[in-house]
Amino acid sequence: MIKTMRFCNLFNARQGKIFGIAFLAFLTAFSFQFFFNSDRVVRSLSHQATIAKSLYRHYPSLGNSNVAIGGGGYVTGIYIHPKQRNLVYIKTDIGGFYRWNAVNSSWIPLNEQLSLANSNYYGGEALALDPKDPNIIYIAVGKYTADWWQHQGTILKSLDKGRTWIKLNIDLKMGGNESQRWTGERLAVNPFNSQNLFFGSRQDGLWKSYNAGKTWVKVKSFPNLKDDIGINAIAFDKYNKGTIYALAHKHGVYKSTDTGNSWVKMADSPAQVNRIAIASKGSLYLTHAGGVSKFVKGNWQDITPLGNQIAFNAVTVNPNNQSDVIVATYTDAYTEIFRSVNGGSKWTQVKRQANNTVSWWSDYMNSKPSIASIEFDPWTKNRVWLTDWYGIWRTDNINRNRVVWTNYQKGHEEVVTFTLVSTPSGALISGLADVEGFYHDRGLLKYPSKMLSTKPHDFQDTYSIAYSQKNPLIMVRVGGSRHNNTYSGATSSDGGKTWKKFPSFPANQMATRVAMSASNPNLFVVTLSGNQPLRTVNAGVSWLPVTGLPNGFKGNWNWTQPLVADKVDGNLFYYYANGKVYRSDNGGKSFTAVSTSLPSSDWHSLKTGSGVKGELWLSLDKQGLYHSIDAGDRFTQISGVKRAYLIALGKPKIGSKGNAIYLYGEIIDKGKGIFRSLDNGKTWQRIGNKNKPIGNDPNVMEASSTEFGLVFIGTNGRGIYYGK
Repeated sequence: MIKTMRFCNLFNARQGKIFGIAFLAFLTAFSFQFFFNSDRVVRSLSHQATIAKSLYRHYPSLGNSNVAIGGGGYVTGIYIHPKQRNLVYIKTDIGGFYRWNAVNSSWIPLNEQLSLANSNYYGGEALALDPKDPNIIYIAVGKYTADWWQHQGTILKSLDKGRTWIKLNIDLKMGGNESQRWTGERLAVNPFNSQNLFFGSRQDGLWKSYNAGKTWVKVKSFPNLKDDIGINAIAFDKYNKGTIYALAHKHGVYKSTDTGNSWVKMADSPAQVNRIAIASKGSLYLTHAGGVSKFVKGNWQDITPLGNQIAFNAVTVNPNNQSDVIVATYTDAYTEIFRSVNGGSKWTQVKRQANNTVSWWSDYMNSKPSIASIEFDPWTKNRVWLTDWYGIWRTDNINRNRVVWTNYQKGHEEVVTFTLVSTPSGALISGLADVEGFYHDRGLLKYPSKMLSTKPHDFQDTYSIAYSQKNPLIMVRVGGSRHNNTYSGATSSDGGKTWKKFPSFPANQMATRVAMSASNPNLFVVTLSGNQPLRTVNAGVSWLPVTGLPNGFKGNWNWTQPLVADKVDGNLFYYYANGKVYRSDNGGKSFTAVSTSLPSSDWHSLKTGSGVKGELWLSLDKQGLYHSIDAGDRFTQISGVKRAYLIALGKPKIGSKGNAIYLYGEIIDKGKGIFRSLDNGKTWQRIGNKNKPIGNDPNVMEASSTEFGLVFIGTNGRGIYYGK
């Protein structure tokens, strides 16, 4: 079962070199004997563990804090309140909404009280401020409108700047992570009457409320548009009472002069419209797929900068000077920003430089790809904000000859996690979507210094990471790049700090999971998307077939964990699929089904216990949690576990036997939440912050093998949480 889809097609043209052969004759060019020396390994691990403990010494309650990464996801809108200084909000595609904290220049997440059942509400479709009351905001939420997505979106209202939310009585499919999410805004509050709101949906037409969102009715006078984008912007003219504009992306601009009772399409208005900005004296600025247009004195004018007939998106008018306008092209590379101080008659390209505050951001990321929104700050002269594919930028002097933009990412954590590994040295290594992943060399409170690969964006994704239990400095990972369908993997000989690509990998194959032998780091098994798995006995120089297993799951948007290596016996590997556990006793050459009567669950995770040969834990979501101590021949269901959504095995508490077991799920008589067991599942204790349940599709859970109680949970758009 594919849980969610973080990435849309935008990255398909992104720049950067992709997989080339990084080294040849892996074994002959470098001797692994150094690493097989147990004394050297122990000394190196001890040194790394000492460093890790000093870096990772701050442990909040689980659910309260994120591992510091710094952005990494699409910020699709920014909103500045006209009545209160420094009251700024951002909208993201799948990471929810945030409010600016000017005291420490950070972003406060506003969706943290949402549970897994409401994870759909982390999709940001729209945000609207009540221009008369700084305490009131509205957000339209929902990730997808596709038929395969069963969840409906809604509109939430806050009376306290996003600290708490009230669900309103409207339920529609919404697409915060779908096409044209960078346009807008679909939701608006009437500046003359705060009781009056309008919402433009993707599939269900135009909706209005006359009682501050308590009830909603569909506007029958608006044309019934049948397409997948629908109405992508609603804008009230604050200079002319009763005038509203609605942008129907594929059709043009509609206008009402009676507060939405009747609508007329504006003659000759551009199609494929993206954003609108309204100036005084009836002037409109419109960005669209073919450039920039201005409506003035009853006519449309083409005012595209330099005559570039390309897509423009972000647009803003200076509230203190109605002739001062900024627009930006919409491209995934080499984005251009233009400014006019005479209402679009003449444009000047804004020269710029980046004051990058995130250590690992690449030159490409600093180029501000796919700018979604740009806004003058009405409270601070010359200050302008913008948002793009990875984060938030601000300049405090738009008038400089070369404008300096600083990225403000503290608190904004939006990466999608595929895998997490807490190594025996105490280090955290993450495998992520879009930004590959990190060796978190600076601890949990500071941004990592670089992505895993030496060249940024060499891998777009990392799907799975493993290490050899008896030689834990030697690691392997698999992943690749969706934008050009190139997939492979890499090995590390220094505990994940540096990586070298596989000497070879079969063409047109996507590696999805990997497990490494506990005793032989040259031996690892790899599952393939929709195909039979492979194994290597020489660290990826050549590949051999594996027999006895079903074809692997298809595609990369899958978070199941079906493949694992025994942590004691280097010849033992295990695999779960469709109610069966398979075992290999010969180093992955062949697998045989050893347990055939387990429940079938599309969402599952198979893990092995530390220090015990043949110990397996299998979480099967709503089918419960299972335990084996004989290499999978027999499994016992753990009583009292109603749902085992995620599990992790960590360092035992002093005096306890066996791993500490962590579970994200539901325990009978204790309810839903995150739990820990110190007695192999006989009893469970709730852990973490009950009011912050980590609800944005948590997809991977890892526990420290060196620090009792330390747990990591990766999500689908809210980064990585950690805590005790």
